[in-house]
Amino acid sequence: MPKTLFEKVWDAHKVEDLPGGGALLYIDRHLVHEVTSPQAFDGLREAGRKVRRPDLTFATVDHNVPTDGRPIDPLTLSGKQLVALDKNAKEFGVPLFGYDDERQGIVHIIGPQLGLTLPGLTIVCGDSHTSTHGAFGALAFGIGTTEVEHVLATQTLRQSSKPKTLAIETTGKLGPGVTAKDIILAIIRKLGAGGGTGYVVEYRGESIEALPMSGRMTICNMSIEMGARAGMIAPDETTLAYVAEGDRPFAPKGAEFQKLSDYALSLPSDPGATFDRSEHIDVGNLKPQVSWGTTPAMTVDIDGSIPEPKDAGEQRAQHYMGLEPGTPLHDLVVNTVFIGSCTNARLEDLREAAGALKGRKVASGVRALVVPGSASVRAQAEKEGLDQVFKEAGFEWHRAGCSMCLGMNGDTVRPGERSASTSNRPYEGRQGPGARTHLVSPLTAVATAVAGHFADPREL
Repeated sequence: MPKTLFEKVWDAHKVEDLPGGGALLYIDRHLVHEVTSPQAFDGLREAGRKVRRPDLTFATVDHNVPTDGRPIDPLTLSGKQLVALDKNAKEFGVPLFGYDDERQGIVHIIGPQLGLTLPGLTIVCGDSHTSTHGAFGALAFGIGTTEVEHVLATQTLRQSSKPKTLAIETTGKLGPGVTAKDIILAIIRKLGAGGGTGYVVEYRGESIEALPMSGRMTICNMSIEMGARAGMIAPDETTLAYVAEGDRPFAPKGAEFQKLSDYALSLPSDPGATFDRSEHIDVGNLKPQVSWGTTPAMTVDIDGSIPEPKDAGEQRAQHYMGLEPGTPLHDLVVNTVFIGSCTNARLEDLREAAGALKGRKVASGVRALVVPGSASVRAQAEKEGLDQVFKEAGFEWHRAGCSMCLGMNGDTVRPGERSASTSNRPYEGRQGPGARTHLVSPLTAVATAVAGHFADPREL
């Protein structure tokens, strides 16, 4: 019987069926960070348990690390969580990429970068944007703290039900200034904030296949923003070239890489495989997208205006965001521009942004900052001189971390101020109390920083 990509990976990792239609899955990689792990390790300690497979468990610090060069303050909540992870990793024998480790970075950026993320694996982390790793044809999703403890103890995970499958077919070629970030914002805009609930999404079609791995990771990263359990893209030669590229210490080499290649190329959905649901989007005429509200589904074209609210939720969002229907986007003054997060802080994102920025200056009154996704990305960007481009234009150049994506680390937007952010969530207070967040691509972020208001990157 023909199977989808998701069904192949699910079936290969099913340990046994559970009563009621669920399953116990074997987990290949467990990624850990400082925010959702302290209680899980405490649970192991209280029960006298060990970490079942420390060799398949990898920890990093990202959410709480200061990115502006400040030392870690062990007396703050953030500092305590960082100290706790260091202690727990040592006690339980889990490898940790700590604050001063050259491998440190945002968990969903260092996984692929180090070769931990591979086609056909099951990958979990106590973070909702674990769906990022689905760009490699892995089944990857976020889990809660209780589940983190279960995986640490057993290297398995209970799933109460098997998700349904949703195919999103893409057609058309992206125009200049339009990126993978615009594709996924347009998809969420079309399907809605809950449009993928209960499904594992497989992104397919010529537009997806034409994307580099960085773009594919951006797409899968935001699957959770429409409620999907996970997002996946079938592995192909682009995937394998990425895994084989450069020095990825945990990636297979030689005969093992060939074995992985053969397996990866067997994973795409079979001809005739059926999905529970299918959607289509043509991106041939897609324009740069900007979110206006408090979910990514509240999005308009860069040359559009704030829409009339359709319901009470949109009315609340417009009130919070300080917006009036009919206001053109380009009339909105922006106070802060943030390029970073697990959505758009890869080396490719920084190269693209710096290429558009070179020779230009940030508008007066705009605070602009770049936060690389990992220490390695930062080092390579500096080697290529990208940091100088940003600094000469007026951007701040930070250390690696989650930074202003969620404001747990000192990097925040002031109350009532408006930000153009390459992150993934414009929720109320996400970037700080009263902060007003608009999601954009790195190119739109650059155009906006230069103009001082939302601006079309196609005009750069």
